[in-house]
Amino acid sequence: MDLTVVAYVIYLVVSIGLTIWVARTLSRNGRLFLADVLHGNEKLADAVNHLLVVGFYLVNLGFVALYLQDDATLASSRQVFEALSQKLGVVLLVLGLMHLGNVFALNKFRRRGMLDREPNPPVLPNAYTYPAPAGPVQG
Repeated sequence: MDLTVVAYVIYLVVSIGLTIWVARTLSRNGRLFLADVLHGNEKLADAVNHLLVVGFYLVNLGFVALYLQDDATLASSRQVFEALSQKLGVVLLVLGLMHLGNVFALNKFRRRGMLDREPNPPVLPNAYTYPAPAGPVQG
């Protein structure tokens, strides 16, 4: 069997496994953020979470497929490891960036939801409340 094909198989197995692991982690933990942002609406949180996970899969698996091709001929096991480390390193960086992007977006949604739940101030922002008149201190 050609070593290039072996490298492709290893690359695909590891890349797809990592993508599934990160997506499941995001799905499991991101759901809590979404439920908080959506004021406990569990059905809507599940739906948004599912849509985010599907988008994550599409982007990452699309990148993995596009990055599969390699013009180098691999003749030794050392070249296989070098090619794999380069390809998997780039895939890991892309997964990490996608993960950070998702966490950033979820945190931004959560903060916005927290601001929406804060009560309104007791007086209008352009009004002025006069202090109580100073009188003799009774003690």
